[in-house]
Amino acid sequence: MSAEPSAPTEPLAPAKQLLQTARFGEAISLTQDFLATGPDADDRVQALYLLAVAQRYDNRREQALATLDTLLAENPEYARAHQERGHIFLSLNRSEEAAPAYSRAVELNPALTSSLKSLVNLAQRLGRTEQARAAAAQLDYLKRLPPELVHVLDLMHEHKLHKAEVLCRDYLQQHRHHIEAMRLLAEIGVRMGIYDDAEFLLESCVEFAPDNVQARIDYVNILIRKTRFEQAHQQAQVLLARQPDHPGFKSTLASTLVGLGRFAEGIALFNEVLEDYPQRTDLHIQIGHAQKTVGLPDAAIQSYREAYRRRADYGDAYWSLANIKTYQFTDSELKRIRHHADAPGVALTDRIALCFAGGKALEDRKEYAQAFGCYEQGNALKLRQTGYRVEQLEARVQAQVDTCTEALFSQRQGVGHDCRDPIFIVGLPRAGSTLLEQILASHSQVDGTMELHNILALAQKLRGREAEQHSRYPAILQELDADYFRRFGEQFIAQTRVYRGDAPRFIDKMPNNFLHIGLIRLILPNARVIDARRDPMACCFSCFKQLFGEGQEFTYGLPEVGRYYRAYMRLMEHWDQVLPGFVLRVLHEDVVDDLETQVRRLLDFCGLPFEQACLNFHKTERNVRTPSSEQVRQPIYRSGLEQWRNFEPWLGPLREALGHEALENHRPDPAVRRSRASRHPAPAATQ
Repeated sequence: MSAEPSAPTEPLAPAKQLLQTARFGEAISLTQDFLATGPDADDRVQALYLLAVAQRYDNRREQALATLDTLLAENPEYARAHQERGHIFLSLNRSEEAAPAYSRAVELNPALTSSLKSLVNLAQRLGRTEQARAAAAQLDYLKRLPPELVHVLDLMHEHKLHKAEVLCRDYLQQHRHHIEAMRLLAEIGVRMGIYDDAEFLLESCVEFAPDNVQARIDYVNILIRKTRFEQAHQQAQVLLARQPDHPGFKSTLASTLVGLGRFAEGIALFNEVLEDYPQRTDLHIQIGHAQKTVGLPDAAIQSYREAYRRRADYGDAYWSLANIKTYQFTDSELKRIRHHADAPGVALTDRIALCFAGGKALEDRKEYAQAFGCYEQGNALKLRQTGYRVEQLEARVQAQVDTCTEALFSQRQGVGHDCRDPIFIVGLPRAGSTLLEQILASHSQVDGTMELHNILALAQKLRGREAEQHSRYPAILQELDADYFRRFGEQFIAQTRVYRGDAPRFIDKMPNNFLHIGLIRLILPNARVIDARRDPMACCFSCFKQLFGEGQEFTYGLPEVGRYYRAYMRLMEHWDQVLPGFVLRVLHEDVVDDLETQVRRLLDFCGLPFEQACLNFHKTERNVRTPSSEQVRQPIYRSGLEQWRNFEPWLGPLREALGHEALENHRPDPAVRRSRASRHPAPAATQ
């Protein structure tokens, strides 16, 4: 039976016990009564699932399907609900519908043995040989896996990560160096954002079991995720040497080539794979991203269109088109987007991307009410998926304020690596940072790179494995020996060398580094930090409209992004107080109003001589890896400054979350206000 026994303290325990004793009618009544009380989201999911199970066993199959429709409308990625649909369709002899239900179930949770067994039989019966083979291979893997680790796998795909981690660590204490246990623990680490631990575990797996292909694949993937492309490239070559014709290994190698900036080689290798596997829609997307980065938007558009031609509901294809920013959807494309966004059975990730793409298409048509509805729907789905809580960010800001005081920097005077190479651009996404990067990267002495993860990784390493409220970082900055800061600075310079060219200076454009300016000052005291800032309503709503590839979970709700902006402003004001002159604030509106003045301010602050190319930034040929890539290849324009006002009737929650202070103090820096009034550059900051 699908429902398992539960502890008596659980609210649904009585219903589960009734199911176990085959008292299905009573279980149905009890579960319906429980649902009528308005339980929280997690209990509602469990109650709807138990209700569907009870209805199936009580031969109320159509009612069970209706219950599952409700459940999947609210939680489309609940794997056991798809499994239950498969059971019902199978009992009704509707094999053609049962097979995709089971397939979706094991796609979401590959530990569901019941679904795998049914899928093997159904796929063989329906002549789907490859599907049957894949399901049988997964079943065989689960049979070879210790039962404790099967449970870990199940918990992990049910998003019960902490329980999965505890169980997996317990198993490893008894079975040291068990490769699959280490690999699963690494995957849990990736899902929890603990990338350093995951990398260490997978590096160990590769060392202990060099012939374990899956462990090496996972190792390459974590290196790519951490933008460690040079190491990832080496590992991808090892994989391809084992199986030179393996399409997955070829595409992985292509990804590392693109990451290393070897775009022509990467695109060529992607295309080589596509010649034999044209149905790989994900490769069309990756090629499109590479083409967009190197300034080939027309080619990128064709790649994205090819992706949705091969899978009509492929949300990422439509969103990638929208993310070109200058792209205008056709009427037929908009019709398809709206159809698939509301169609049953569309995966959550596709539905989210379709909603954001639909918002962009409708906004371009000036249908603002409907566009906002699409943005709102996509954000609500994404926020529920991420489970983001702004309180954690606010606690981190408070910890920085409490720890990183004037006294700390006075006591730590003279520590760190004296290298002057890095220029950090921080702030919020969509605040104009890509424009500032393009201006600076147009200078002969500056290399543009990408949003580097190195400072975030160092902060995570210092934070340790403790829960957020018990984090060692940033308090540990008061305890470390002075020599650590020099070593951390040297490591940053060494690790980022691969992303640079020959210029003496380079840019790290990771916006989230604003949280770690104190750490940056301690390890690289001669670095330059630029705070890219934009009108808070414009910036926050632009974030709200953006579907980010990874991270930036705070953007998927108007109150959430408003509170994030307030916390960001508070911390930037703190850095101004305790590190005067270390950060230069540049307002996007000032750059648009008077480009030359702001360019000279930037260059003076960075200790760089003026070069005309910085004013002609749109003519600079370089790779740009952000959503603004096409926009910064055009001259300055004012049209984007007030676009948010088209949506002003619906932005009350954002305005309220920002509060009066954030809205009124957009330009708190007296030097910037004087600059704006006099049109003379502010003096360079001094150390």
